[in-house]
Amino acid sequence: MNKLLIATSNEAKKIEMKHALLPLVEKGIALLTLDDFSIIGEPVESGGTFEENAKIKAQFYANQAKIPTLADDGGLMIDALNGAPGVKSRRWPGYEATDRELIDFALDKMKTIPKEKRTAQLRACICFFNPSTNEFVTNEQGIEGTISEKPTTYDTNGYPYRALFIVKKFNTFYDGLTPKEHQKINHRLKAIQQLIPVILKNV
Repeated sequence: MNKLLIATSNEAKKIEMKHALLPLVEKGIALLTLDDFSIIGEPVESGGTFEENAKIKAQFYANQAKIPTLADDGGLMIDALNGAPGVKSRRWPGYEATDRELIDFALDKMKTIPKEKRTAQLRACICFFNPSTNEFVTNEQGIEGTISEKPTTYDTNGYPYRALFIVKKFNTFYDGLTPKEHQKINHRLKAIQQLIPVILKNV
């Protein structure tokens, strides 16, 4: 049976990616996770873009698992802060912060920025890497919105910025979207869907 590794340790993201990849399961491809392997160490996310970091992660895990691998990188980009936190979205304060710390840190950074200048994007880059051919294929998608002045919650299940992000398309907080609305704007889902034909040809 052909296999694909979903290379993420974020449980919520793992569930989301598995759901997006169901068309592969229907084609007989087994979806494996990092729990199925004895991975040594962690990739050094030294890239300056989401694409570079997604490639680093995909190659790191694929080289150990010895099977085609899908990895991602993404985060929040705030226009008034010149695209910050960007690739540092998880480590914005200078360390691996908790969801609550990241929310509070973002609000502090934005406290002097007026409502009309609080535009931002949530970005996600998905990378497929085949260790047999040493080839990368990536796709990046985004969602436009604005940053609120206070969070809807601190219980964000690994997605802290969703509690601050108002989706432009629906003028609604990301974490307040209905399942149908979320399906329409899900940037990670869109990126994965774009890669499914490539994956089918390369696993």
